Amino acid sequence: MTWEWDETLFGGSAEHYAHGRMPYPPRIVAAMQDAVALDGNQRLLDVGCGPGSLTHLLAPLFAEAVGADADADMVRVAERDAPPNARFVRARAEDLPARLGTFDVITLAQSFHWFETVEVARVLRSMLEPTGTLVHVGATTHAGEGNVPHDEIDALITRWLGTTRRAGRGVRPAGTWGNERAVLAAAGFHGMREIDVARDESFERSEDTIVDSVFSQSFSAPHLFGERVNEFEAELRALLHGRGPFYERPRFVTLTLWDP
Repeated sequence: MTWEWDETLFGGSAEHYAHGRMPYPPRIVAAMQDAVALDGNQRLLDVGCGPGSLTHLLAPLFAEAVGADADADMVRVAERDAPPNARFVRARAEDLPARLGTFDVITLAQSFHWFETVEVARVLRSMLEPTGTLVHVGATTHAGEGNVPHDEIDALITRWLGTTRRAGRGVRPAGTWGNERAVLAAAGFHGMREIDVARDESFERSEDTIVDSVFSQSFSAPHLFGERVNEFEAELRALLHGRGPFYERPRFVTLTLWDP
Protein backbone atom coordinates (compact mmCIF):
# COMPACT_ATOMS: atom_id res chain seq x y z
CA MET A 1 0.00 0.00 0.00
CA THR A 2 1.36 3.45 -0.92
CA TRP A 3 0.67 6.24 1.53
CA GLU A 4 0.50 9.80 0.29
CA TRP A 5 0.68 12.92 2.43
CA ASP A 6 -2.33 15.21 2.49
CA GLU A 7 -3.01 18.49 4.24
CA THR A 8 -5.33 16.91 6.83
CA LEU A 9 -2.50 14.92 8.48
CA PHE A 10 -2.56 17.08 11.60
CA GLY A 11 -5.88 18.75 10.82
CA GLY A 12 -7.15 20.65 13.87
CA SER A 13 -4.17 19.61 16.02
CA ALA A 14 -2.03 22.77 16.15
CA GLU A 15 -3.47 24.37 19.30
CA HIS A 16 -3.66 20.97 21.00
CA TYR A 17 -0.03 20.30 20.09
CA ALA A 18 1.10 23.60 21.58
CA HIS A 19 -0.76 23.03 24.84
CA GLY A 20 -0.67 19.26 25.30
CA ARG A 21 2.89 18.26 24.43
CA MET A 22 5.60 18.33 27.09
CA PRO A 23 8.28 20.90 26.27
CA TYR A 24 11.75 20.11 25.04
CA PRO A 25 14.28 20.40 27.89
CA PRO A 26 16.43 23.53 28.16
CA ARG A 27 19.40 21.13 28.34
CA ILE A 28 19.09 20.79 24.56
CA VAL A 29 20.43 24.33 24.29
CA ALA A 30 23.59 23.46 26.23
CA ALA A 31 23.98 20.21 24.29
CA MET A 32 23.76 22.09 20.98
CA GLN A 33 26.27 24.67 22.16
CA ASP A 34 28.69 21.92 23.17
CA ALA A 35 28.24 19.92 19.94
CA VAL A 36 28.14 22.69 17.33
CA ALA A 37 30.40 25.73 17.16
CA LEU A 38 27.94 28.60 17.49
CA ASP A 39 28.80 32.27 17.99
CA GLY A 40 25.39 33.82 17.39
CA ASN A 41 25.98 34.56 13.71
CA GLN A 42 24.58 31.32 12.26
CA ARG A 43 21.24 30.45 10.65
CA LEU A 44 18.91 27.65 11.80
CA LEU A 45 16.29 25.81 9.74
CA ASP A 46 13.80 23.67 11.67
CA VAL A 47 12.02 21.38 9.18
CA GLY A 48 8.58 20.14 10.19
CA CYS A 49 8.62 22.65 13.03
CA GLY A 50 5.01 22.17 14.15
CA PRO A 51 4.00 24.98 16.54
CA GLY A 52 7.61 26.04 16.93
CA SER A 53 8.37 24.14 20.14
CA LEU A 54 12.03 23.56 19.28
CA THR A 55 12.49 26.61 17.04
CA HIS A 56 11.55 28.99 19.86
CA LEU A 57 13.92 27.23 22.27
CA LEU A 58 16.95 27.30 19.96
CA ALA A 59 16.40 30.68 18.30
CA PRO A 60 18.46 32.68 20.85
CA LEU A 61 21.56 30.71 19.76
CA PHE A 62 21.28 31.98 16.17
CA ALA A 63 21.19 35.19 14.19
CA GLU A 64 18.09 33.89 12.41
CA ALA A 65 15.86 30.88 12.96
CA VAL A 66 13.46 29.71 10.25
CA GLY A 67 10.74 27.15 10.91
CA ALA A 68 9.03 25.36 8.02
CA ASP A 69 5.87 23.29 8.28
CA ALA A 70 3.24 22.05 5.84
CA ASP A 71 0.30 22.82 8.14
CA ALA A 72 -0.98 26.40 8.00
CA ASP A 73 -2.36 26.25 11.54
CA MET A 74 0.97 25.00 12.88
CA VAL A 75 2.70 27.97 11.24
CA ARG A 76 0.09 30.36 12.66
CA VAL A 77 0.58 29.03 16.20
CA ALA A 78 4.38 29.03 15.79
CA GLU A 79 4.32 32.71 14.82
CA ARG A 80 2.55 33.55 18.05
CA ASP A 81 5.01 34.63 20.77
CA ALA A 82 7.95 33.81 18.50
CA PRO A 83 11.35 35.37 19.30
CA PRO A 84 12.12 38.45 17.19
CA ASN A 85 14.78 36.61 15.16
CA ALA A 86 12.47 33.70 14.24
CA ARG A 87 10.20 33.48 11.23
CA PHE A 88 7.96 30.71 9.96
CA VAL A 89 6.97 29.61 6.48
CA ARG A 90 4.40 27.17 5.22
CA ALA A 91 6.28 24.63 3.15
CA ARG A 92 6.51 20.89 2.86
CA ALA A 93 9.96 19.37 3.08
CA GLU A 94 9.38 18.26 -0.50
CA ASP A 95 8.98 21.93 -1.50
CA LEU A 96 12.39 22.96 -0.20
CA PRO A 97 14.68 24.84 -0.74
CA ALA A 98 11.84 27.33 -1.36
CA ARG A 99 14.35 30.18 -1.80
CA LEU A 100 15.26 30.04 1.89
CA GLY A 101 19.01 30.01 1.28
CA THR A 102 21.60 28.00 3.14
CA PHE A 103 21.91 27.24 6.83
CA ASP A 104 24.52 26.33 9.41
CA VAL A 105 22.21 23.99 11.33
CA ILE A 106 19.14 22.09 10.15
CA THR A 107 16.97 20.32 12.74
CA LEU A 108 14.44 17.54 12.25
CA ALA A 109 12.46 17.10 15.46
CA GLN A 110 9.86 14.30 15.45
CA SER A 111 9.24 15.07 11.78
CA PHE A 112 11.57 13.22 9.43
CA HIS A 113 9.47 10.04 9.41
CA TRP A 114 6.79 11.92 7.48
CA PHE A 115 9.13 12.69 4.56
CA GLU A 116 11.77 10.00 4.88
CA THR A 117 13.11 10.00 1.33
CA VAL A 118 16.61 10.23 -0.11
CA GLU A 119 15.42 13.08 -2.36
CA VAL A 120 14.41 15.24 0.63
CA ALA A 121 17.61 14.35 2.47
CA ARG A 122 19.70 15.38 -0.54
CA VAL A 123 17.94 18.74 -0.73
CA LEU A 124 18.55 19.33 2.97
CA ARG A 125 22.21 18.46 2.46
CA SER A 126 22.41 21.01 -0.35
CA MET A 127 20.94 23.64 2.00
CA LEU A 128 23.68 23.12 4.61
CA GLU A 129 26.84 25.16 4.62
CA PRO A 130 29.93 22.96 4.05
CA THR A 131 30.75 23.20 7.76
CA GLY A 132 27.11 22.85 8.82
CA THR A 133 25.36 20.19 10.86
CA LEU A 134 22.07 18.33 10.48
CA VAL A 135 20.52 17.36 13.82
CA HIS A 136 17.86 14.65 14.07
CA VAL A 137 16.00 15.08 17.36
CA GLY A 138 14.55 11.83 18.65
CA ALA A 139 12.00 12.45 21.37
CA THR A 140 8.54 11.56 22.66
CA THR A 141 6.74 14.63 23.95
CA HIS A 142 3.12 13.50 23.93
CA ALA A 143 3.60 10.84 26.62
CA GLY A 144 6.08 9.75 29.29
CA GLU A 145 6.37 7.61 32.39
CA GLY A 146 3.87 8.19 35.14
CA ASN A 147 0.27 7.52 36.07
CA VAL A 148 -1.55 8.76 32.96
CA PRO A 149 -3.66 5.76 31.80
CA HIS A 150 -2.21 5.58 28.29
CA ASP A 151 -3.26 1.97 27.70
CA GLU A 152 -6.89 2.82 28.43
CA ILE A 153 -6.69 5.92 26.27
CA ASP A 154 -5.23 3.91 23.38
CA ALA A 155 -8.02 1.35 23.79
CA LEU A 156 -10.60 4.14 23.61
CA ILE A 157 -9.03 5.54 20.43
CA THR A 158 -9.02 2.05 18.92
CA ARG A 159 -12.68 1.55 19.77
CA TRP A 160 -13.53 4.78 17.97
CA LEU A 161 -11.15 4.64 15.01
CA GLY A 162 -10.23 0.98 14.59
CA THR A 163 -7.00 -0.96 14.95
CA THR A 164 -5.27 0.51 11.87
CA ARG A 165 -3.82 3.90 12.63
CA ARG A 166 -4.93 6.63 10.29
CA ALA A 167 -2.65 9.24 8.74
CA GLY A 168 -4.56 12.10 7.14
CA ARG A 169 -7.14 10.76 4.71
CA GLY A 170 -5.27 7.49 4.33
CA VAL A 171 -3.49 4.82 6.31
CA ARG A 172 0.26 4.59 6.49
CA PRO A 173 1.31 0.93 6.62
CA ALA A 174 3.47 -0.29 9.48
CA GLY A 175 7.15 -0.58 8.71
CA THR A 176 7.30 2.39 6.33
CA TRP A 177 9.30 4.62 8.67
CA GLY A 178 12.23 4.40 11.03
CA ASN A 179 14.92 4.27 8.33
CA GLU A 180 16.28 7.76 8.87
CA ARG A 181 19.89 6.70 9.36
CA ALA A 182 19.98 4.69 6.14
CA VAL A 183 18.20 7.47 4.24
CA LEU A 184 20.58 10.18 5.47
CA ALA A 185 23.64 8.04 4.78
CA ALA A 186 22.39 7.28 1.26
CA ALA A 187 22.00 11.03 0.68
CA GLY A 188 25.67 11.59 1.50
CA PHE A 189 25.57 12.59 5.16
CA HIS A 190 28.40 11.17 7.26
CA GLY A 191 30.19 11.48 10.60
CA MET A 192 27.16 10.43 12.63
CA ARG A 193 27.41 10.89 16.39
CA GLU A 194 24.80 10.76 19.14
CA ILE A 195 24.16 12.80 22.27
CA ASP A 196 21.64 11.65 24.87
CA VAL A 197 20.06 14.56 26.71
CA ALA A 198 18.91 13.24 30.08
CA ARG A 199 15.66 14.42 31.61
CA ASP A 200 14.87 14.39 35.31
CA GLU A 201 11.92 16.76 35.46
CA SER A 202 8.33 15.73 36.11
CA PHE A 203 5.25 17.48 34.76
CA GLU A 204 1.82 17.67 36.32
CA ARG A 205 -0.68 16.68 33.65
CA SER A 206 -4.20 18.06 33.94
CA GLU A 207 -7.25 16.55 32.31
CA ASP A 208 -7.07 19.35 29.73
CA THR A 209 -3.41 18.77 28.80
CA ILE A 210 -3.99 15.01 28.46
CA VAL A 211 -6.92 15.64 26.13
CA ASP A 212 -4.75 18.07 24.17
CA SER A 213 -1.97 15.49 23.91
CA VAL A 214 -4.40 12.95 22.43
CA PHE A 215 -5.64 15.42 19.81
CA SER A 216 -2.03 16.42 19.03
CA GLN A 217 -1.30 13.02 17.48
CA SER A 218 -1.78 12.36 13.78
CA PHE A 219 -3.66 9.08 14.38
CA SER A 220 -6.13 10.73 16.77
CA ALA A 221 -6.34 14.22 15.25
CA PRO A 222 -9.71 15.94 15.77
CA HIS A 223 -10.80 15.68 12.13
CA LEU A 224 -10.69 11.86 12.24
CA PHE A 225 -13.69 11.81 14.59
CA GLY A 226 -15.78 13.96 12.27
CA GLU A 227 -18.98 15.41 13.69
CA ARG A 228 -18.70 13.12 16.73
CA VAL A 229 -15.46 14.63 18.02
CA ASN A 230 -17.25 16.15 21.02
CA GLU A 231 -18.69 12.74 21.92
CA PHE A 232 -15.23 11.19 21.84
CA GLU A 233 -13.83 14.01 23.98
CA ALA A 234 -16.63 13.52 26.51
CA GLU A 235 -15.77 9.81 26.79
CA LEU A 236 -12.09 10.62 27.15
CA ARG A 237 -12.76 13.13 29.92
CA ALA A 238 -15.03 10.64 31.69
CA LEU A 239 -12.18 8.11 31.60
CA LEU A 240 -9.86 10.64 33.27
CA HIS A 241 -12.29 12.32 35.66
CA GLY A 242 -11.52 11.95 39.34
CA ARG A 243 -8.36 9.89 38.80
CA GLY A 244 -5.78 12.65 39.16
CA PRO A 245 -3.53 14.27 40.00
CA PHE A 246 -1.62 12.99 37.00
CA TYR A 247 2.10 13.34 36.39
CA GLU A 248 4.57 12.28 33.70
CA ARG A 249 8.34 12.08 33.46
CA PRO A 250 9.38 12.60 29.83
CA ARG A 251 11.82 10.19 28.24
CA PHE A 252 15.33 11.30 27.31
CA VAL A 253 16.04 13.11 24.05
CA THR A 254 18.62 11.83 21.56
CA LEU A 255 20.38 14.24 19.23
CA THR A 256 21.87 12.51 16.20
CA LEU A 257 24.29 14.82 14.42
CA TRP A 258 25.43 14.44 10.80
CA ASP A 259 27.98 16.26 8.66
CA PRO A 260 27.13 17.16 5.05
